[in-house]
Amino acid sequence: MDRIAVIGLGNIANRHRKNIRLLFPHVSIIAMSASGRIPTEQISNSDLVVSSIEQVVDAEVDFVIVASPATFHANHATILLKANIPVLIEKPLTASDEDAGLILKKLIETNTFTAVAYCLRYLPSMQKVQKLLDAQAIGRLYNAYIEIGQYLPDWRPSKDYRESVSANEHLGGGALLELSHELDYAQKLLGPLSLEYAILRSSEELQLDVEDSADLVLKTKEGAIVNIHLDFLQKKAYRKCRFVGDQGVIEWDLIKNEVVLSGPTQTKVIYSEPDWDKNQMYLAMVQDFVAKIEQRPNHCVTVEEAIKTVTLVNQIKQHTKA
Repeated sequence: MDRIAVIGLGNIANRHRKNIRLLFPHVSIIAMSASGRIPTEQISNSDLVVSSIEQVVDAEVDFVIVASPATFHANHATILLKANIPVLIEKPLTASDEDAGLILKKLIETNTFTAVAYCLRYLPSMQKVQKLLDAQAIGRLYNAYIEIGQYLPDWRPSKDYRESVSANEHLGGGALLELSHELDYAQKLLGPLSLEYAILRSSEELQLDVEDSADLVLKTKEGAIVNIHLDFLQKKAYRKCRFVGDQGVIEWDLIKNEVVLSGPTQTKVIYSEPDWDKNQMYLAMVQDFVAKIEQRPNHCVTVEEAIKTVTLVNQIKQHTKA
């Protein structure tokens, strides 16, 4: 590795540059704002700041992390793919089915290494849940209850939340896209989900032009019912999941990084590491993408998998407009 670029200057882009410096101390890190502006402030962990995606291509980078707003992803990624530059695209893949199709089309044309950054796939507790479900530890699944809530103004206290990507439709904001990790892992753990019912709401409290809460009822191929709640409103962060089967229950606390299995006669803590450094997810994800580039075994989230989440989000939006 000689040169790596990160597109975007937000919090997640800052994390990626910092992690690249940690993983590859000797590489040259190129930074670019999503809009192409040259910032007046110092950009941490960067050796060069450029103003266009063409300059990134000309720099002959080894790979690029696209961490711009979702509505910019197709424009940035397709240019990089055309140049056969490997691309790790931040979640969600895109905000629209049309943009997702553009990326997939270019990927098929160029066969360039590409992945999508759903970092929760690298959380140890999720991997434990996957093993339990695969082993049918709770028998036949009846229901799943998935909930995440966190107060949007607390996400980035130094910035007006109304100016954030999360709050603006033209940047790909809203609870569905910003909290799409839950939709990704639900389909990873349970398979394809079909939409039964959805309610999207925008509260008077936050006064956003996007939904700040979503309540979804979905169904697995086997007929299990999956209830998903996403919101920007809860003052105390909450992120849990519960799977109910005919032989027991799996309870997964993502904040505590804990998995508990309950059966008819006993309850057992399968995994509990509340102090585990969650930055390890991001480090593992980048290392896994490098493994993909080097054609070694990996668990990268494919564009095709990420499109399922984009499609589901847009099905939900169309359902609530009907």
